[in-house]
Amino acid sequence: MELRHLRYFVAVGEALNFTKAATRLRLAQPALSRQVSDLEDELGVDLLKRNSHGVTLTAEGKLFLEDAKRILQLVDESATKVRALARGEFGELRVGYLPPLDQEILPRALAEFQKLTPGVKVILHDLGSDELCNELRNGFLQLALMIQPSEETSAGLEFEELRRYPFFVAMAPGHPLSRMKNISVETLAAHPLVVLGRRNNSEYHRLLHKVFSPLRPNVATESDSINSLITEVRIGAKVAVVSELFRQAIGKRLHYRPLAKTTATLCLGIARAKHGDVTPAGEKLCASIRKVAAV
Repeated sequence: MELRHLRYFVAVGEALNFTKAATRLRLAQPALSRQVSDLEDELGVDLLKRNSHGVTLTAEGKLFLEDAKRILQLVDESATKVRALARGEFGELRVGYLPPLDQEILPRALAEFQKLTPGVKVILHDLGSDELCNELRNGFLQLALMIQPSEETSAGLEFEELRRYPFFVAMAPGHPLSRMKNISVETLAAHPLVVLGRRNNSEYHRLLHKVFSPLRPNVATESDSINSLITEVRIGAKVAVVSELFRQAIGKRLHYRPLAKTTATLCLGIARAKHGDVTPAGEKLCASIRKVAAV
């Protein structure tokens, strides 16, 4: 049984006349009659009662007609969705990001993308850098907006650089360091530092090592989230090394001074699995992200 058998039978079942159905299908009447007879033979039942005036549906024919119409509708709908998916106009897109990297580029890129492709459902996942790499590799995520991963954690991934951001020292209003125009790494190393916990934040610690090298940071507290890091800094005595992106996201709750005498920067970009299946919709989102990042 093939789809054409269903289409032929539905045409006859709706018209209740082989001649009219053949005209509608642009098919010779004998060929249509033969195809419907083949379908009945395969099913082992009579779907139609034939007479000189036309045809009527048997009880089996009425049941099969409704099911055949439903099947054909599902097939047509599926074909439409598949074609839309291939054009990047339909489907589901899972995208990861590392907070607070979502503040500047991602909202504007998503707004543009969803305006162009309203049929695509974007699901966002707020994860640590290590988790983002793992979820890209296992196929759960198609794309991630994140800090450039190290060689160790980027196995099996591709990274496309978008922007680089300088580092700042974040502190509470009134902190002694706030009287300085900029802060050297040597000065910073003498002050208690709040950092994110190592779990799921290996890239953050890699960047800290690069910032302080060859010195060692005076780590006083490891926070399990961005919010707890902000709270620790606002208490007053401790400071944190943050990027320009963090400064833009957090705003006036903290004070910031440029970090001097370091060439370290935060590299932001799009990551994907080397052998992953990024859909056409995913490629369109990448284009929107690039466009926003280039401004």
